[in-house]
Amino acid sequence: MKISVIIPVYYNQDNLLPLYKDIQEKMLSHEEYEWEIVMVNDGSKDDSYHVMQELASKDDSVRILSLSRNFGSHAAILCGLSKCTGDCAVVKAADLQEPTEMILEMVERWKKGYNVVLAVREEREESKRQTLFANLYYTMVRKMMLETMPKGGFDVYLVDRKVINVLVALDETNSALTGQILWSGFKTDKVYYTRVAREIGKSRWTLKKKVKLVADTLFSFSTLPIKAVSMIGFCSFIGSIIWAMIEIIFKLQGLIEVSGWTTLFIFNLFSFGVIMLTLGILGEYIWRIFDASRNRPPYIVEEDNWDSKE
Repeated sequence: MKISVIIPVYYNQDNLLPLYKDIQEKMLSHEEYEWEIVMVNDGSKDDSYHVMQELASKDDSVRILSLSRNFGSHAAILCGLSKCTGDCAVVKAADLQEPTEMILEMVERWKKGYNVVLAVREEREESKRQTLFANLYYTMVRKMMLETMPKGGFDVYLVDRKVINVLVALDETNSALTGQILWSGFKTDKVYYTRVAREIGKSRWTLKKKVKLVADTLFSFSTLPIKAVSMIGFCSFIGSIIWAMIEIIFKLQGLIEVSGWTTLFIFNLFSFGVIMLTLGILGEYIWRIFDASRNRPPYIVEEDNWDSKE
């Protein structure tokens, strides 16, 4: 029984050695499983890939890939999933914020017949700002897009070979793997853990990346924006008819001596705002259609040690 561990790496040079030591002590010692550690360098400009090469040279179970630039963690994970050879794969972050021994519990759940095992955050030892954004994001996803999203959300998960093949076949750009896993609907179980505060290094999870994740999830898994546009357009249309009827009645009764430009200006400004909002939301969909139609790969591998490990 072979288990692959997928680790996306982005500016984690100081985390990798402690991470490997932690994995070695808590996972690799379990010889009833065959382990494969797949590290994917997501365009890091520090010494992360150099450390990965050192680990791969010392341990044949470590396989490494390096992408030509930063494509994002979801693309790096997809790259690792497409290359791994395990019967199942566990996605694990490189920042040491979740317990490694939890992977063994996830494997036990998988052996009971579950295709997907999610590691759900029960508590967080992080700043209030980080916790607030995360809770807001996962609440929005659960209410508006994917009802099966756990309340605490998840980044760590186990998927078996059947699910891996589906994710690789989907090959979607500007999407979220976590959303695709929930959307696929495979038999799922959960384990719960406390996410600890980061002790080594600095998080590269910027506000820009957070906003992009929200947009990708919203436009990939929800019809809410289109419904909102339709509702705004409908309300604007009804409001315009009512307003026009009132103006006609007032005019016929002689209550309007001079047509005021203020009302017309405000109405035109409101109409312009609605039109621009509508075009902006439709533009988000059109951009994603255009981006998908170009068939660009979600990632590009620049260097790896795959053939040397065969």
